[in-house]
Amino acid sequence: MPYLSRVVVAVATTVLLAGCYTTTPDPQVSSRDAEWLAQVPKAEQDPIYARYLMKDDTGEKPGTIIVDTRARQLYYVLPGGKMMRYGVAVGNEAFGWTGTAMVQRKAEWPDWHPPAEMKQRWPHVRDTKGGPGNPLGARALYLYQNGRDTLYRIHGTNEPEKIGRAESSGCIRMRNIDVIDLYNRVQTGAKVIVR
Repeated sequence: MPYLSRVVVAVATTVLLAGCYTTTPDPQVSSRDAEWLAQVPKAEQDPIYARYLMKDDTGEKPGTIIVDTRARQLYYVLPGGKMMRYGVAVGNEAFGWTGTAMVQRKAEWPDWHPPAEMKQRWPHVRDTKGGPGNPLGARALYLYQNGRDTLYRIHGTNEPEKIGRAESSGCIRMRNIDVIDLYNRVQTGAKVIVR
């Protein structure tokens, strides 16, 4: 799509969304966050996948996370009939996961330990220390069912250009600034619905 057409579409989308959605400021970040975030590649963001405060129409209790894998959106239910909406990347059809889980653990700039079956599929993947080159990005929320690790995460990414796509190995990826915002809001024990 030519540059001018992309600009016209972006402006039209922004004007259309202005009546229904409210943009929110980026969360405060630590000096380490700022330093490492500066090292992650940048990507043009489609306004459809931007972070917005909007009216809650989920019917879920405040503190609940809902992931709509088809729309590539994650919703965090707030008190007072509001929710935050974030654009995400989801698992491709072969690796997608749906169900209900809970956030058992949270981590900042987590280490990545790919599961054995992933290492078997892709021998080049290896354990990686937390930092700007780590696929889990700035934050991770670890999803558990009945006390057992699902091996699925809601996490940041060092590939922000993939937000809005179905390209992950099942995990829910977010822009790093968005996952920091979500991480700051979510409590361990939060219900997560992936559909």
